[in-house]
Amino acid sequence: MAKAASVGGTTTADAGANTQEYTVSELSMGLKKTIETMYDHVRVRGEVGRVSRPASGHLYLDLKDDKAVIAGVVWKGVAGRLRVQPEQGLEVIATGRLTTFPGQSKYQIVIESVEPAGVGALMALLEERKKKLQAEGLFDEARKKPLPTLPGLVGIVTSPTGAVIRDMMHGFNERFPTRVLVWPVRVQGEASANEVAAAIRGFNRMGGDSGFPRPEVLIVARGGGSLEDLWGFNEEVVARAVAESEIPVISAVGHETDWTLIDLVADARAPTPTKAAEWAVPRQSDLLDRLGDLDHRLKLSLQRRLEEARSRLTAAARGLPRMQDLIGLPRQRFDNASARLNSALMMNTQSHANRFARVHGRLHVDALRQRVRGEQERLLQVRARAGRAMTNSLRGHRQSIETQGKLLQSLSYQGVLERGFALVRDGDGAPVRHAAKTEPGMLLQIEWADGRIDATVAGGDDGAGETWPRRKKAKPAKVDQGSLF
Repeated sequence: MAKAASVGGTTTADAGANTQEYTVSELSMGLKKTIETMYDHVRVRGEVGRVSRPASGHLYLDLKDDKAVIAGVVWKGVAGRLRVQPEQGLEVIATGRLTTFPGQSKYQIVIESVEPAGVGALMALLEERKKKLQAEGLFDEARKKPLPTLPGLVGIVTSPTGAVIRDMMHGFNERFPTRVLVWPVRVQGEASANEVAAAIRGFNRMGGDSGFPRPEVLIVARGGGSLEDLWGFNEEVVARAVAESEIPVISAVGHETDWTLIDLVADARAPTPTKAAEWAVPRQSDLLDRLGDLDHRLKLSLQRRLEEARSRLTAAARGLPRMQDLIGLPRQRFDNASARLNSALMMNTQSHANRFARVHGRLHVDALRQRVRGEQERLLQVRARAGRAMTNSLRGHRQSIETQGKLLQSLSYQGVLERGFALVRDGDGAPVRHAAKTEPGMLLQIEWADGRIDATVAGGDDGAGETWPRRKKAKPAKVDQGSLF
């Protein structure tokens, strides 16, 4: 059997037997605890490499330099609050703590904040965003909206405290008092960009059924500061909110020498917040001066138009003939005609008299007699036609009467008597149509076609029984020829 070599009087086997043994998990957790303890707060400067944004909302990235790469993670709650969003190629300073991921035997930095590594990095990122938005057409002049001349309500997106809002309100009061609606936001820090964008979109949702009046112009204002202080107005979310706004937007961020992306997208860019207030509303004195100037120009224009019309009328009047010239010739013709009228009437009367005399001379007595004879013949003819017409009319009436008489005869009660019937009347000559209408002793008249007799109804008061008086020939009486039926 071979013997173990010795080192310093102790063999290698003896040394291995004295070393503590660890499980993989124990070693990984020990390393994790050691690294997190030693590097619980570090600032790492590097260039952002790979950037991954999964659906979980966490942010994964690589920080690298020319010799090494370290993985980084930004948890969901922190990622939404970062003032500068990591983008590939951007040099940043990440602040956080180191930890390990035992499942893959790797270490990483849990990032709590990210800031650009100097102004140069910010400027490079700003130029990149500028090119991107410009390519999308957000800076085109054609899409910019004109500012209203005299807005009734101005919306302001700014911090409610500080000198900016006071200076702007002073400018409004000096120029033209108007209604102002302030949407308070933070104008610096990690949350400023989202708050400014939300305020712009909120103003645009006003009006209609919202219960709030909608401003006619918006002012996004902030005082001056460094590039880092103004960085919230360089975020895409703000630039896109301004581009989407239906209300005209005036950008008043920083001093005249400062510029941000919102300045390029806004419909107008004011050098200072006070100047933005001056642009939003006109000066009252300027309006009065402008109104006076327009009134003066209007009067001059009207006067000039009247003078031009008067000149054209005078020129047209000179071209027209005089009234005397227009009616002179007709008047002369009228005078000549009136002078010839009397003699013309006399000549016309004399001419008709001569014609009458000539016609009268041609008339002859025989002609008159012939005309009278003709009239007599026509009269005789008319009388003969009238006599014939009268005779025909009388004959027609006679025939009609005879026909009516025959009809009357056939319908009269005598015709009925001729057929063997008798007509019974009471003492007053009224017809008795029913036996029930008689009573004993009642005097009756009975008429036949050949005569009439008087009779008494049997059973009278004298008790003599029936009495039959002598039948006598009676002349037909004129009675009512009504119907027997």
